[in-house]
Amino acid sequence: TDKLELYGNIEIRQVDLSFLAGGQISKLIKEEGDTVKAGELIALLDSRDYEANYAKAKAEVERTLALKNDAVSKYKRNVPLGKAGAVSEQDVETLLNTKNRTEAEYNVAQANKTYAENQLNYTKLYAPEDGIIMVRIQEPGSNVAKGQPVYTMAKTNPVWVRAYVNETDLGNIKYRQEVNVYTDTTNPETGKKREYTGQIGYISPVAEFTPKTVQSTDTRTNLVYRIRVYINETDEYLRQGMPVTITIDLTSKDNQENNANGNN
Repeated sequence: TDKLELYGNIEIRQVDLSFLAGGQISKLIKEEGDTVKAGELIALLDSRDYEANYAKAKAEVERTLALKNDAVSKYKRNVPLGKAGAVSEQDVETLLNTKNRTEAEYNVAQANKTYAENQLNYTKLYAPEDGIIMVRIQEPGSNVAKGQPVYTMAKTNPVWVRAYVNETDLGNIKYRQEVNVYTDTTNPETGKKREYTGQIGYISPVAEFTPKTVQSTDTRTNLVYRIRVYINETDEYLRQGMPVTITIDLTSKDNQENNANGNN
């Protein structure tokens, strides 16, 4: 009556990492189990063709810029002459059209340069967040398409526990309620099971049947509500799918206030 005990499993968000461009992998920097920091370089594509395209795009910008400057200069010089009648209106109009065309060509070249630069940058793969490399899917020399997974990474945060609570115990829990989480692993320093603290961050509004993977002293046909407990301070000992035990002190001040509010 003074403690609620639940059973669940550790859940960690995983993400497939891929290049935003296709090509041949030249280097994979990380191995399975390696930790990565947000923004850290983890893989490279063969970038020779992308470098050549970028150099070509830069040269095209310089060429169109020279043409644009020449056309603008000619137009500005001939506008006063056209007003004075020394140059025909048709010639001035032709120069104006040439100026507009070269300016448009320059803008297109600038856009192509930006695209080529982006493609070159896409040959480098960076870690989006702090995490651990779970699976190294490809190897150097492999040809990959844009968006084809190269690594699978588990994020360091958030880490939560997926658990289920019976309908009869639903009135004893609330959002942001503090809980204790225990794994089956014994900490050699203390001789006790590893203990973590957490908060209830989600309570499902819909009842469901108890999943077969959940061990419960009650019958599996009971309706339960899924909850999510976020671990406050994580470490390398928490793994995806690890079974844990959650205990909630029903005699705590917060829980008593929750029950009082519910009765009111």
